[in-house]
Amino acid sequence: MADDKSKSSTMPTRDPPDRPPKDKPKQNRPPKHDYAYCITTVEAPPSQGVSNTKLNKSPKSRKKQCYARCSAMVRPCMARHNPIWDDATCWEQFKYGLMCPPHGHLAKCVMLLLMTLLLWGVLWAITGDEALPGGNLFSLYVLIICCVLGGYVVGLIHLPPLLGMLMVGFALRNIPKIDIANDIDRTWSSALRSMALVVILVQAGLGLDAQALKRLSIVCVRLCCMPCIAEACTVGIVAHFILGFPWLWGFMLGFVLGAVTPAVIVPTLMSLQERGYGVTKGVPTLVIAAASADDVVAISAFGVILGATFAKGNIVFSILKGPLELLMGVSFGCICGVVLWFIPSKDQTPTQVTMQRFLLVFGGGLFAVFGSSSAGFPGAGALGALSMAFVAGQKWNKEKESVERLVGILWKIFEPVLFGLIGAEVAIEDLDPKTIGLGLATLGIGLMVRVGVSILAVTGAKLNWKEKIFIAIAWLPKATVQAAIGSIARDTAAAMGKDDLVLLGNQLLTIAVLSILITAPLGAIAIVLTGPRLLEKSDVQELKCENDDDDVEEVEEGEERYLEPEDGEMQVRRNTGDIEMSGKKMPGEHTNLLTDGKEKDGNV
Repeated sequence: MADDKSKSSTMPTRDPPDRPPKDKPKQNRPPKHDYAYCITTVEAPPSQGVSNTKLNKSPKSRKKQCYARCSAMVRPCMARHNPIWDDATCWEQFKYGLMCPPHGHLAKCVMLLLMTLLLWGVLWAITGDEALPGGNLFSLYVLIICCVLGGYVVGLIHLPPLLGMLMVGFALRNIPKIDIANDIDRTWSSALRSMALVVILVQAGLGLDAQALKRLSIVCVRLCCMPCIAEACTVGIVAHFILGFPWLWGFMLGFVLGAVTPAVIVPTLMSLQERGYGVTKGVPTLVIAAASADDVVAISAFGVILGATFAKGNIVFSILKGPLELLMGVSFGCICGVVLWFIPSKDQTPTQVTMQRFLLVFGGGLFAVFGSSSAGFPGAGALGALSMAFVAGQKWNKEKESVERLVGILWKIFEPVLFGLIGAEVAIEDLDPKTIGLGLATLGIGLMVRVGVSILAVTGAKLNWKEKIFIAIAWLPKATVQAAIGSIARDTAAAMGKDDLVLLGNQLLTIAVLSILITAPLGAIAIVLTGPRLLEKSDVQELKCENDDDDVEEVEEGEERYLEPEDGEMQVRRNTGDIEMSGKKMPGEHTNLLTDGKEKDGNV
């Protein structure tokens, strides 16, 4: 036994294999993104006496191999591993757009889809059955989403998006088994359309610039008043003798059709102006400035006639109710507008002041429209909202531009609501072919008179015949005002329980919708096609240089003025009394004044 122990102690031991030092860098290792390395079999030297099978089956190796195989499988679907070249074909671009993770247009669509489903889920969680098919909120939600999509599709073919919204609303009301619009509550529909009217009124009131109207002289006043009044009177007379409307209802229809739509006119004319057409004589500026004022005339006259039509009591009160509502609306608007000059106070941040002004002017407009209807004077509300925004904007000056941007965002929300609900108000089973035919004839006669009076209104403005004809063509599209006030008469009659007047209201609404469907797309196409042919084209760069020279302002003595940033630097102008100096101030530095060569009294 002892011999065995002594023998084992004297047996030579096996030397351990040579191991590389820990700080020796590993060589021939592929980069990390090379997934072939991850699935390569790792073999150990035989001298180590470690089984290769055992090494490959270790948990760490199995995890690497699994990750490598999965990465190799999804690699063809990943956008970062399959870059697209500039000269890629349409099919290659399409395949690249579907790769993961979602990017580009696909990412936007997925995001919008998730937001749509999430918002509907919130509505369902709060309201329950109202947000399910057959409920009021579900129908409204589907109508608005579909109108937004319809407007986007129609906008792709360079037509007014409101046309697509109107057609989608009409389709959701009249297509069998899809008539979702029938589930919308009439009270909700009327309230939402009235809110959209308030947005239009506030936008029109803030858009009016008294100084600009003065500069454009009497021509702008003639253009915004004469065609509207002439068309309204013509339609009123023709509707009385052809359609059998009462006189007041005929003139109410006339002022509904007498307004033009800035939503179609302004974008098309701005496009022509950017290309230099008609800029020399100010044709786009004249038409754009008169568009909002034209709506003011039509809405004001409609409100007066609406009050006289539904007046209760003796004939004297019925006659005086219209002017009384006019006085009430203007007085309310002027008082509230003056109040908004001083409230909110300016000792806050500009963002807070802008938001508070927006809420006050919009809330005041809502109170004027809904409060006047509850008080029995429906014609005074529109005038009150319009005049309040106008008076408040005159004191705000340039500060009202930030409020106008917020109102514009709000209009983007209410635009599909308004036109979708107006389209849903027209039912095919209620349409009378006779009403459609005679209504189109009435509309056509009114437009012919409007064209002639529009040419007459700009006579004496140093415009040639081509420019006069273009202004008459640009003065044809109708949309927003017709959609906003076209159903007010019918809603008022329904609230009073007068079924005979509801039929007249349906006829008035049908003709208003027809005017939108016909004049909005045809007017937009006519402006785009005739503008380059009838207007003189100017060099935009030369006009821009002239305007820049005209915008140079003198700096008064003792005044330091910071100009617009240029190339990341702040321009500084100062007049010290002896010499005007200008320089550049970098952010975080003191003002560095340099003389610009303009001496006074010979002192430098």
